[in-house]
Amino acid sequence: METLLKVQGLTKKYGPHTAVAGVTFSVNRGEIFGLIGANGAGKSTTIECIVGTKKPDKGSITILGVDGIAQGKSICGRIGFQFQETPYQDRILVKEACRVTSSLYTNPLPWHEVLTRVGLQEKGNMEVSKLSGGERQRLSVALALIPNPELVFLDELTTGLDPKARRSMWKMIEELRDRGVSIVITSHFMDEVEYLCGRIAIMKEGVFIAQGTPSELIAIHQKSNLEEVFLQYMDKEEL
Repeated sequence: METLLKVQGLTKKYGPHTAVAGVTFSVNRGEIFGLIGANGAGKSTTIECIVGTKKPDKGSITILGVDGIAQGKSICGRIGFQFQETPYQDRILVKEACRVTSSLYTNPLPWHEVLTRVGLQEKGNMEVSKLSGGERQRLSVALALIPNPELVFLDELTTGLDPKARRSMWKMIEELRDRGVSIVITSHFMDEVEYLCGRIAIMKEGVFIAQGTPSELIAIHQKSNLEEVFLQYMDKEEL
């Protein structure tokens, strides 16, 4: 099985505080990998180091076959990423944001088709600032998919979405996986992670404290669902 992402010993510090401490994991082609943990656990920092918006202090990142730290710019057109909060220019229209993103890549998907996939086909002429929180989230996902990526990072994928929109987003993510796209997601919704992810890592205070498939972790800890497993780790109960 082809490995698209391999992270070894990733460490990131902010002054005396260690946000990520020696994280190691890999993601295969066509796999959905979930990264879960409480606020401040280091999930977003881990993703930011991988995609190059932050520089790690230690460790190595191999992404799409190249050194992600030294040569990450060479494969930027083959990855997509959506952060929890995406800044936009004042009064920019949805379609303008899509066109600008599309112009940055050599083989982008048709942006109007991507808008349809995320349910924003009627919002092209609306200012981004006038979208609801859930609509802005869907736009951020659309912008992550326009590059036609082989590997995509989605940080808090369905925050702000109603149940119907969440399910629609899940279906789209499954379709991407079935096409061979690899996906790394963070989420506070354990039902989402349990449903979508082939493997997960639970992160606490910058460290991976558990890795495996959701079903493996549920069975090991004799719980009925992933949320119970997660709460057990967060409550520091005896494992």
